[in-house]
Amino acid sequence: MSLRTLTALAAAAVMALAGSISAAEAHDTSAGLKEVMFVGNNWDGTADVIASHGDFARIGRINVIPDKDQRLTEIYLNPIKLIYFLGIRNGPGEGHDQFVDDMYSTPDGSAMVVSRPSFADVVSIDLTTGRINWRFPVSGYRSDHMAVSPDGTRVAVSASTSNTVHVLDIRTGKQLGSFKTGDKPHENVFTDGGKYLWNMAIGEVNTALDDPLMDWTKGDRRITVVDAQTFKVVKVIDMRERLDAFGRKDLSDAVRPVAFTPDQSRLYFQVSFFNGFLEYDVASDKITRVRTLPKNPATSEDRTTWVNDSRHHGMSVNAAGDKLCIAGTMDDYATIVDRATLQEGPLVPASKPYWATVSGDGTACVISESGADRVTAIDFATGAKVASVAVGDHPQRVRIAHVPSDWSGPSVR
Repeated sequence: MSLRTLTALAAAAVMALAGSISAAEAHDTSAGLKEVMFVGNNWDGTADVIASHGDFARIGRINVIPDKDQRLTEIYLNPIKLIYFLGIRNGPGEGHDQFVDDMYSTPDGSAMVVSRPSFADVVSIDLTTGRINWRFPVSGYRSDHMAVSPDGTRVAVSASTSNTVHVLDIRTGKQLGSFKTGDKPHENVFTDGGKYLWNMAIGEVNTALDDPLMDWTKGDRRITVVDAQTFKVVKVIDMRERLDAFGRKDLSDAVRPVAFTPDQSRLYFQVSFFNGFLEYDVASDKITRVRTLPKNPATSEDRTTWVNDSRHHGMSVNAAGDKLCIAGTMDDYATIVDRATLQEGPLVPASKPYWATVSGDGTACVISESGADRVTAIDFATGAKVASVAVGDHPQRVRIAHVPSDWSGPSVR
């Protein structure tokens, strides 16, 4: 390792300890990387790389299923795998295969790590060659949401049919540990500088048993908090108890996307079937506020028609912690919400918005419009749309990432 590299890494560590930026981000800057956004095109099996702010222009596209023929051969030769593969297609895939759910870059910007639900795995793809560096088959038959540790070295992935979260070394794909969750683990979030890992289990969301009287069929829905080094459970949060205490027995306890405030004192979360969100005080372990957001008159009130039990799915908090961005999925809009008053701003029309991420410069919320195959940026200050860019088929997750400063491919059509 050169003296220049050692000096850069030392400076990065000092900056991280000072709380300004993470060690991984500091190293990225010193290593000549550029910040971008990854957009996962779930039905395409591609990921678009776009600018992280400004006009959000597309820079390149990555094929995340270069081994598609090999994987399909394995699946079609295994009756059990085939049953689950077709079940994913006809269930959460809405008649399509799910080839990319979540993705992050490695600390050095050389690879993209991707969870592929229909292939029940996580792979690392070299950003220069497009080839697979490593592959980790998850337990069970479907991979889902991921999270990367603040230092960029570990990635957690939900294995939704085995009620397990695997934590992997992001560079090698080696499993560092795992833990059990409630039914159908979904979102993962590292907190306290990577000390803890939170998992939200959403239960069964692919049946038509959506009447409140059939809620008992949805399974064990809970938040599991573990020590991110030992993977031992430190806390289990049953939102059913908290919702009942708050006087909202009518709401589902299936916690969907979440967003912590910058100081991690408050957790905002969406639940199945609800056009709105709730606020949870971490220290007091209580739900403190709820906000019901407007309904779209054109949205069917038949709950069985809402994709995967979602009404609203996707939220983020800006760096100042004073604004929320909400994706009103089934109601076809997104909106910026003032966190102090919980008053929403203008409703920005959007076609089945599925996720919400803060832009690289922090000024905008970037949503994926899965029904229109584009991503759209909304200004946090004004609540107005500022940009849209076309991407691949059915974009879902959008993540901040880093690639080499001169990167422009590999590209597929």
